[in-house]
Amino acid sequence: MTSQPRDAPQFYLTSPSACPYLPGREERKVFTHIVGRRGRELNEILTQGGFRRSQTIAYRPACDLCNACISVRVLTDAFAPSGNMRRINKLNRDLIGEVLPNRPTSEQYALFRRYLDARHADGGMADMSVLDYSMMVEDSHIDTTVIEYRRRGIDSGITGRGDGDLMAVCLTDEMSDGLSMVYSFYDPALQDRSLGTFIILDHIRRARAMGLPYLYLGYWVEGSKKMAYKARYTPQERLLPGGWVRVDG
Repeated sequence: MTSQPRDAPQFYLTSPSACPYLPGREERKVFTHIVGRRGRELNEILTQGGFRRSQTIAYRPACDLCNACISVRVLTDAFAPSGNMRRINKLNRDLIGEVLPNRPTSEQYALFRRYLDARHADGGMADMSVLDYSMMVEDSHIDTTVIEYRRRGIDSGITGRGDGDLMAVCLTDEMSDGLSMVYSFYDPALQDRSLGTFIILDHIRRARAMGLPYLYLGYWVEGSKKMAYKARYTPQERLLPGGWVRVDG
């Protein structure tokens, strides 16, 4: 009788539940655990195959009658910002992002709560406690960092650190072919800065500077207003049944 290697992934299927993106539909997910010495390798293979990571779980939609969720990744070298994106970059040129270990802080959680209460009060994460948040940040078996955005200070050019209040945060995975934005949030009172767009633009710049060809944005869902923004970052590749296909706009 053969035994399965300890780090070999086992996949599971969730029960149907209400779709968070398209009204009147149900979703199911296939998922597995990313643990053990092959955690990084497994995460990369799964991400390239359309999975997303949440703590030590990798998942992807496996709906019976719908395939609207499409993985997208931006081609960092070919990407050129639109006029509006250039304006947003200019508007936020007083900000600097500091790359930190994936350790939660009370300041992060306070900003996270303000963001959820203002933008996603009826969402699936609305009831997350400080312990839940800590697990979201820390529970990773791969190369994960937290990028904190603050205003530039007098010494930022030397230290690489910002100054003042925390304005935005992104939990980011680093892989051999790109960066993957796991979750980002920002001060909802600073709506005029378009910080969500700025964080994505900053990650495209970072990936390009690191020589990484892709920025993984998760799922684009045609017909979903909350996911429509991802289509703006072109050229991008979308994972279709035949593989990754380039879309130029």
